[in-house]
Amino acid sequence: MLAAGKIDALLGARKPNALGASPHVARLFPNYREVEREFYKKTGVFPIMHTLVIKEDLYRQKPWVAESIYKACEEAKAWCLKQMQFSGAIRYMLPWLLADIDEMAEVFGKDAWPYGIERNQRTLDTLVQYLVSQHFLSKAVQLENMFAPIVTWSE
Repeated sequence: MLAAGKIDALLGARKPNALGASPHVARLFPNYREVEREFYKKTGVFPIMHTLVIKEDLYRQKPWVAESIYKACEEAKAWCLKQMQFSGAIRYMLPWLLADIDEMAEVFGKDAWPYGIERNQRTLDTLVQYLVSQHFLSKAVQLENMFAPIVTWSE
């Protein structure tokens, strides 16, 4: 649809097939990495990639499930980063992977993908502002009311 001129633009998670294949399709920001980096430096906002959802019925029956999922995701993220940083045999066919990992740390600090409300406060507040200004929400909501609290459960 982009290449045929049926739509003017596309915003999505996947690169369109026509990008690089059609002379009529190009990135709005060819230097998107630089633009995103500068936006983050200026605002402290980097868009959240995913949100995990638990059915409310399940959470009410087994509230410990939220913390279990949270901990599992933190462990998986730490394992993945450790695997990416191993330089004995680079796992991914990315020639500048280790330099990219260093750059991520330089830009974002210790954790490029923070989990939880507190560590994503600015980004989530910005999201709520956008949702209100674009009339997806009639008024701002309290973030604490949208997410399950992470509570330490004793065994």
